[in-house]
Amino acid sequence: MRTRILFVTQQVDPAHPALAATVPKVAALAALVDEVVVLADGAVEHALPPNCRVRTFRASRRSGRGLRFEAALARELRGLRGGAVVAHMCPIYAVLAAPLVRPLRIPLLLWFTHWKASRLLRAAERVSTAVVSVDTRSFPLESRKVRAIGHGIDLGEFPCVAERPGADGLRLLALGRYSEAKGLEVVVRAVATVAGARLDVHGPALSEAERRTRAELEQLVERLAVGGRVALRDAVPRSGVPALFAEHDALVNNMRAGAPDKVVYEAAASCLPVLASNPVFDGLLDADQRFDRADLDGLAERIRALAALPAEERARLGAHLRERVREGHSVDSWARGVLEAAGIR
Repeated sequence: MRTRILFVTQQVDPAHPALAATVPKVAALAALVDEVVVLADGAVEHALPPNCRVRTFRASRRSGRGLRFEAALARELRGLRGGAVVAHMCPIYAVLAAPLVRPLRIPLLLWFTHWKASRLLRAAERVSTAVVSVDTRSFPLESRKVRAIGHGIDLGEFPCVAERPGADGLRLLALGRYSEAKGLEVVVRAVATVAGARLDVHGPALSEAERRTRAELEQLVERLAVGGRVALRDAVPRSGVPALFAEHDALVNNMRAGAPDKVVYEAAASCLPVLASNPVFDGLLDADQRFDRADLDGLAERIRALAALPAEERARLGAHLRERVREGHSVDSWARGVLEAAGIR
């Protein structure tokens, strides 16, 4: 019996600033089954392996997208045996798919990792056979359907950098949107109290709230007189992220509790030490790499302790993190987790 996965996502684009990581996940699934059919709003040609097909359902209006999606799904469900439907991140896909999928007794999985719950998400959880997420705590609803399968990082995209160019002071990196949820104010204030520590922040400001947050951070940097040590920069293309990891000594992540920021796993895959506040990282990071989100002094203490480590000790710490990503958060382990949650061995 041929095993076929129907994978529903927004975009198939290895250069997409937010959704590029979907491509290696689909490729990892394709390596384990006979065929993956991707239903997407948009797609770049030749981005996936030969045993993948892509159907797009783009339309000028939301209602049109929904109708085109259901029509494409209905065609692909004909004769489907030994497979599953996976809705990637958008709960609406699971809700729209359920009336077509569930009567056929085909497993319907929702992959979701975010801190925000909604009525639509509650509906998607009810109609899904199983919910897959990084951790049971990275899904914002209580549900017996949740299966923790790790984040799915492409280790080939983030090679280990064992030796980093020496410099005076600890070079810290923060990546992500200029969102209040990122807790960047605490990070800037903590860095300001540690002599010699430097911080580079890279990220987009896509909304009025994010632009306001960036402006407030710029004013904070000026008030603290740390403009020579703290740089607030724009986002870099995804292809430029590995180079940023190679140029810094550690990543600092203060994202609010809930969804574990993917960049933490990507940095760890690059052998870059990480300091993070989200409790979900307790399976990846040791206690001395974690801090309480609002604890400025606690973060400053962690920065000082990391700066005091010899370069070879930081390199060993980074190599240990990469092994933890390989064991529980690679695209290969993620793909196996999806199939297991669908009852496909």
